[in-house]
Amino acid sequence: MLKWDDNHYPSNNARLIDMLLETEDTALKEITEETQQLFDQIRKPVKPQTTTRKKTLQEKFWSLISIDSTIDDNKEIGFQTEENNIFPYWKKELDRQYDRLLKVTGNYISVTQFGARGNGRSDSTAAFKKAFGNGGKKVFVPEGVYIVKGLKLPSWTRLVGAGKGKTVIRLHDDAPRRRTLLTNKNPISGNRNISVEGLTLDWNIERLNHTQKSATGNNFSSCLTFANVQNGWVKNIEAINPGLHCFDISSSFYSYAGDGTRAKGGSKYIWLDQVTGYGFGDDGVTTHHSDYIFISNSHFHDPGGRSHKEGFSNSNGFEIDDGSRHVWLANNSSARCFGGVEIKAHATSSAAAGVHISGHLSVSDNRAFNFRHIGHHHAEDDESKSAFTITAQKLVAIHPVRTDLYKNSSPRALVISGYRNVAVNRFLFAGDPDYDYRGETAASVQFRAGNVALANGRIQGFKSAKTDLTIASGEKNVRNVLVQYIHSYKSAPEMLDLGNDDSTVQINNILRVET
Repeated sequence: MLKWDDNHYPSNNARLIDMLLETEDTALKEITEETQQLFDQIRKPVKPQTTTRKKTLQEKFWSLISIDSTIDDNKEIGFQTEENNIFPYWKKELDRQYDRLLKVTGNYISVTQFGARGNGRSDSTAAFKKAFGNGGKKVFVPEGVYIVKGLKLPSWTRLVGAGKGKTVIRLHDDAPRRRTLLTNKNPISGNRNISVEGLTLDWNIERLNHTQKSATGNNFSSCLTFANVQNGWVKNIEAINPGLHCFDISSSFYSYAGDGTRAKGGSKYIWLDQVTGYGFGDDGVTTHHSDYIFISNSHFHDPGGRSHKEGFSNSNGFEIDDGSRHVWLANNSSARCFGGVEIKAHATSSAAAGVHISGHLSVSDNRAFNFRHIGHHHAEDDESKSAFTITAQKLVAIHPVRTDLYKNSSPRALVISGYRNVAVNRFLFAGDPDYDYRGETAASVQFRAGNVALANGRIQGFKSAKTDLTIASGEKNVRNVLVQYIHSYKSAPEMLDLGNDDSTVQINNILRVET
């Protein structure tokens, strides 16, 4: 059994994924073009959806800070490849902005020059504030443990430590539960060009009563929050035991004004690379109402789940949430979370849309890959106006298991619910042949999903499951699914369960091997 913890180096993810998928000799460009062709094959144009349902009082309240959301209907994935590296097309402009940041911030100044002491006891909040000033600074934090009551970064600031585990910024014992350890200075008017690099952020959950819920709601109680930031970088950062999220790329406020709306003041053009975390009350990294986010070479494991009711903790390693658009994830990993990667929305918000994954390794997560729009699943629900466009390639799910985080959730490698225009290409779903999957399914396409393609995959080891893949086709349910070039090896007794209307499912070249 693989056990990935603090000692896992996510920079190795790409190599490990290739090894498990046996794609070491296949060019990444070739796989990406293959995924694009698959997406072209199943995609249908997005038609604007309307509803006659009246807004609730809650939705009317949130409308004060919300705007209408345009539907993501991109035809192109938007990845660019250079040898074995992959990135979104807009990253070159973000690199140019980073070069501008380097020039503006100039030479390093040390926070110790302003009185900060890394002795793990002294309150250094005022020293950091003086060092930041009004921005335009490159602030270095030497090795040590620095106690603060919360830090706010102005525009055009670089905060740089001596490395993960060497430079630690820890929240003060007297900090309130709602306090975010590190955020930008002006979430209402917005900030730009901020970088945080090479340190550990410790939210100090030990200061709370062990029975106390760890978060207060909205986008508070996290290790790092970028709210209404344009051009941001988070590199080589470790986040420990936050009340809510390790990293939240977000809007000024969350919004629940209804499907078809999104919050004002979202962030844009943010890159998180080689970020890690554990013990999070909700998610490792999450995005809300923000555009053009790139998350790469990162790893999250073992959430605490304390922001939820016990046994109902939707704690994901990577969560692309309400109103997010144009999000790219490359060569990340997760272990022992509820969801490895969850792309979703709450019922009263627009779904995340235009999300593209290239390489993810999920180890012992309950739902390795979980794509859904809550509240827009069942026949009596309004169909989602916004749940469109996911492409995913090079997905590996190893040994999905049940979890105390969400006690009633069955383990699955993949769930697609409510989303349309979804292409999943090149995958390995490997169950534990000695684990009791209680006659469930290993993967499912369900609850009004449509225009879905699953191709070039292998499912193995789910011997005690009933089915490797369930497609719940039928009236007002799943429509237009393509399944091709999938190999089931020593797995469930039944490879495919096609629901009530198999005429809407196209099957090409599938193979089941029992021995």
